[in-house]
Amino acid sequence: MSKYHFIAIGGSAMHSLAIALKINGHQVTGSDDAIFDPSLTQLREADICPEQMGWDPEKINASLDAVILGMHAKKDNPELLAAQKMGLPLFSYPEFIAHFAQNKTRVVIAGSHGKTTISAMVLHVLNYHQKSVDYMIGAQLEGFDNSVFLSEKNQFIILEGDEYLSSPIDLRPKFHHYKPQIALISGIAWDHINVFNTESDYNDQFEIFIDSITEGGVLVYNQEDDTLCKIVSESKNAIRKESYSTLDHKVSLGETSLETDEGLIPLGVFGRHNLSNISGAKWLCQLIGIDEDDFFQAISSFKGASKRLERLISGKSSCLFKDFAHSPSKVKATTQAVKEQFPDSKLFACLELHTHSSLDPSFLVHYRDSLEKADLPIVFFDPEALRIKNRTPIHAQEIFDALGHPRLIVFSDPKLLKDFLLVQDYDHSVLLMMSSGNYGGLDWEQLKAKLSRF
Repeated sequence: MSKYHFIAIGGSAMHSLAIALKINGHQVTGSDDAIFDPSLTQLREADICPEQMGWDPEKINASLDAVILGMHAKKDNPELLAAQKMGLPLFSYPEFIAHFAQNKTRVVIAGSHGKTTISAMVLHVLNYHQKSVDYMIGAQLEGFDNSVFLSEKNQFIILEGDEYLSSPIDLRPKFHHYKPQIALISGIAWDHINVFNTESDYNDQFEIFIDSITEGGVLVYNQEDDTLCKIVSESKNAIRKESYSTLDHKVSLGETSLETDEGLIPLGVFGRHNLSNISGAKWLCQLIGIDEDDFFQAISSFKGASKRLERLISGKSSCLFKDFAHSPSKVKATTQAVKEQFPDSKLFACLELHTHSSLDPSFLVHYRDSLEKADLPIVFFDPEALRIKNRTPIHAQEIFDALGHPRLIVFSDPKLLKDFLLVQDYDHSVLLMMSSGNYGGLDWEQLKAKLSRF
């Protein structure tokens, strides 16, 4: 049994790793200055939630085998300073995962979009066929108790390869740590502009990732992404390169089916981006040992990852979807997917500008045409979020000019947005809500009740 202490234990990946280590029989403690659900409830259920919020350097002592540092902590965190002074082993969570998995076959799924969904698809198929693997992904999955699972016996570990920074004292992207034998990149679209100031700087991180694949390894990549194809073609790494593209499919009466040699296979997800995701997931599963027929048998029951194009309610002629989409490429793909699935319905598409990138006035132009498939596009931003993030104020006219949609409606008052959404006629309509935030405290139950009437 080892003893681990987590600084900033409440993070989405941090708390899941802490729970996984506790389940494995290790002693786990942690600290944070604020913890919110679902992390709070899950840590309490695992009996590792801090009794009090705040930092306490007294928790750092020589009996600890390692300290694991979350991105939420700051460089001058008193617990971090104490651990550094004592010379204790100190890991970011991706460093710890890489250390733990050094003798496993590491399968890393990367890309600016789709990596969580592809990871979820792979795990769904493997679970369906009772093939046990270790994993670390960025969302809660149906049929899985935790988003991190670690063991001593499993050969493979599935890792979602995030390009964001590892910790306050380790400014390398997380996916640079893993050095996979099998890797997938779903596509590249400039994101995290608060960290990667230029598109070239962002793209460089994927070049480094490709070069980190172990010699003789395999890279699976989306051949429909021009930027990615260029980077792959220029890589000199001695690896096998396998491309994939969107699978043949048919959309009829609101249902998407794969066209296969065995006939049509109905799916629980839709949209060209998900058909591309399935194609990439199929490649990975075959490399892990699942043949094509077994893959198709399993994927038909996949319903999606949490918060990824999640259907919250269906009325007689209406639907409400919630999606994590926030970057321009994700917003465009999601909006297009919903319109293609429901071509005869009026599409209300509501985007919240919530991330650092989306709240940067100079970045707004990248959202142009992202909502072009919407019949009524809506953009919401909360001035309070700008104030908290210490960002330059945004004016509604800047958003109108950047997106260029003639029917665009912009809100900056959460109450006005809520009132607007609750008085609409949703007969033969779809309401698509896209954000990594919560629209200034939107009441989802009220919204679901409204849509269920139509």
